Amino acid sequence: MKTGWISDDVMGHLLAALTPPNRLACEMSLRYGMRIGDVLALKTDQLRKGKLSYREQKTGKRRVVNVSRKFRDILLSQAGRVYVFEHRTDPYRPRTRQAVWKDLKRVARIFRLGDVSVHSCRKGYAVRAYRQCGDIEKVKRLLNHSDEAVTVLYAMADVLSKRVEKHFTKFSQKYHIDNT
Repeated sequence: MKTGWISDDVMGHLLAALTPPNRLACEMSLRYGMRIGDVLALKTDQLRKGKLSYREQKTGKRRVVNVSRKFRDILLSQAGRVYVFEHRTDPYRPRTRQAVWKDLKRVARIFRLGDVSVHSCRKGYAVRAYRQCGDIEKVKRLLNHSDEAVTVLYAMADVLSKRVEKHFTKFSQKYHIDNT
């Protein structure tokens, strides 16, 4: 499944409509470029230290993230005893990726958006990082990617999204397709 890029304005509306814990998990992904599975696996004790050092679930690579004091305090105010984002019925298990995904899909349906998922947050981070520094190699390091081509897809997701939208609009006008 291909995940789309969401503009900061639209993402702000989506975040506002999520349940508070899911909103914070998505915000963490947006701010620090973490995969949602890694965000949800964070333990409360790890977060208290300030500098997060963890092993990425997908790649097994080590990563260090400096969480701002203000955001860390917000996270700690809602954190569970063991996990920052605890499971809804068992405080000794983390919240599931599917729980966050389902909530985001619910909100995306309300806003009539199709290709939104929790990974859209990571793409949003990449786009912002690339806009700020203009250096693909730096964005590659920030995302902990091995392949520069993948980083380009993430960092240029906004441009690619606009091109696809432009071509679809031309196609739908030519063939009189109603996209509502």
